[in-house]
Amino acid sequence: MTTSMTDNAREVSPPATGSRTTFWLGVVSLVGVVALILLSFFVAPEDDDQHDAVRMIFIHVPMAMLTYVAFSLTAIGSVLWLWKRSVWWDTVAHGAAEVGVMFCGLTLFTGSIWGRPTWGTYWDWGDVRLVTTMILFLIMVGYLAVRSLDGDTATLATRAAVIGIIGAVNMPIVNRSVTWWASRRTLHQKSSLTDGKLEGLTLFTMMFGLVVFSIVMVWMLIHRFRISWLERQVSEGDLSEALIARRAEAAVVSSEGGSK
Repeated sequence: MTTSMTDNAREVSPPATGSRTTFWLGVVSLVGVVALILLSFFVAPEDDDQHDAVRMIFIHVPMAMLTYVAFSLTAIGSVLWLWKRSVWWDTVAHGAAEVGVMFCGLTLFTGSIWGRPTWGTYWDWGDVRLVTTMILFLIMVGYLAVRSLDGDTATLATRAAVIGIIGAVNMPIVNRSVTWWASRRTLHQKSSLTDGKLEGLTLFTMMFGLVVFSIVMVWMLIHRFRISWLERQVSEGDLSEALIARRAEAAVVSSEGGSK
């Protein structure tokens, strides 16, 4: 199996970690983040109840939504690894897990900052959504911990895939927790997108933030996929081929610089 995995990797190995597409994705991401900051702080109005604290919604909600997207990719990749032994999808799962953990951490962080002026506290262990989101974060940190262990790549991928699927099972619980445990004392309100309270520039800015951070996520996933693929080659004894690819990339960059 290891031989077939190596042959598969050789056939579709990315020639570089960057490309013209990722360069322009990076430029668009940077411009988008700057535009989002301007919209968030200088254009969008403050809320009647939350005042300036409402501006955290432009980061917090997109981060939470994209956390679901990233961990869903991890779950899909995990299933296809267990079912088809797809190295490509396993690499997608690994990269998406790393990006998802970062986004999930930022969701918890921005939520805590937003919670202090809104709820009067940074954290409340009685809030079901806070606790279930923390559990999801820890599950996926465990996924990454397994991937970082020494051992057979295929065996570690299989163990991590099981954890990735367990994390996916927890996502609907996180998403629906406020509704399912409505009888409990909870700080979280229902979805900002479905309660009808967002409108005008506030709604536009939040959706713009979702688009911007989606582009950022795609940019990060592409780079992380290519890095993970090269790391897999190295771990399977393809160090020489990886070095050749890196030298070829450096030669192309050098020639492009000389031509300019």
